[in-house]
Amino acid sequence: MVTAHPLPEGFTEIEVFAIGTALLVEALLGFCLNGLTIISFRKIKELRTPSNLLVLSIALADCGICINAFIAAFSSFLRYWPYGSDGCQIHGFHGFLTALASISSSAAVAWDRYHHYCTRSRLQWSTAASMMAFAWLFAAFWSVMPLLGWGEYDYEPLRTCCTLDYSKGDRNYVTFLFALSTFNFMIPGFIMLTAYQSIHQKFRKTGHFKFNTGLPLKTLVICWGPYCLLCSYAAVENVMFIPPKYRMIPALIAKTVPTVDAFVYALGNENYRGGIWQFLTGQKIEKAEVDNKTK
Repeated sequence: MVTAHPLPEGFTEIEVFAIGTALLVEALLGFCLNGLTIISFRKIKELRTPSNLLVLSIALADCGICINAFIAAFSSFLRYWPYGSDGCQIHGFHGFLTALASISSSAAVAWDRYHHYCTRSRLQWSTAASMMAFAWLFAAFWSVMPLLGWGEYDYEPLRTCCTLDYSKGDRNYVTFLFALSTFNFMIPGFIMLTAYQSIHQKFRKTGHFKFNTGLPLKTLVICWGPYCLLCSYAAVENVMFIPPKYRMIPALIAKTVPTVDAFVYALGNENYRGGIWQFLTGQKIEKAEVDNKTK
């Protein structure tokens, strides 16, 4: 007879099950939507443009976040982390790599949209590929730092998944967090803010609003903001007085990013949406012919 593993400290049976279910639903939905984005890019020739390569980069990163959430959901149902300390380090690295790549790629899309709508310059394949490579290499650099001693990966409060350890709040953590948040949240956020403000002004002059210019930045702030606030607060105060179940909420909110991004950057893009429809039904929508006019 198999004995169930004890409940993580600070959690009830229903809370552990609810967190595991939420992670599983987020992972399944996000993976399906972003998987559809990736396959459509591969199958529909009209979608294969330099600008959509950056959308593809977001989808790839978000699929990685979903895989990370799948593992966390499975462990949550087990009530413990079954992969040991090395597995914890790999899980933490993978989670940070895909999350940071998603944020950087979102900033790259904002930069491309600014030039497309405000300067009328077209993105070249070489530039798009370089931007995509830079986003992933930049994310890899920051994600590997905790493995080398600057910052540290450890268990989340539920102890069924791993992330940046904010429980100590020591100098090592504070210096890493400051640099991490500056280069991977504030700067991308600033790029998105200025780019979409300029695009909004352009749309106001023409009277034609191609897309919701405020949505991408709101997505960044709403999905990643709570987690950033928790980590930032841990830099100045001990957050361990907050019950573990409440400290899990920012992580759960962050895991909604893949689903939200799919609606903002693929399904929310008239041309990309038309390409996905063509892939699913075989019916080509003339207005959805991908010419980047309504990215």
